[in-house]
Amino acid sequence: MRKIISLAIGFGLGAAIGAAMVMLFSPTSGEQLVENIKRGYTETMAEARKASTVRRAELEAQLAQMRANNRPRLPG
Repeated sequence: MRKIISLAIGFGLGAAIGAAMVMLFSPTSGEQLVENIKRGYTETMAEARKASTVRRAELEAQLAQMRANNRPRLPG
């Protein structure tokens, strides 16, 4: 448990330091940088939603096929 907490703290500190370095040494203004980050986030989320929808359809098709193959047969 202690290792997980240590890892989380290290990750958080690294992310904060990285974000500060980007803000300090970026060639664009702060407002433009924030806008670029927001746009990148929005585009990434849209792509993730699209990929999720495609994968869900694939899995639902596989499930339907598996259910069709495992139907119990009535004696007859």
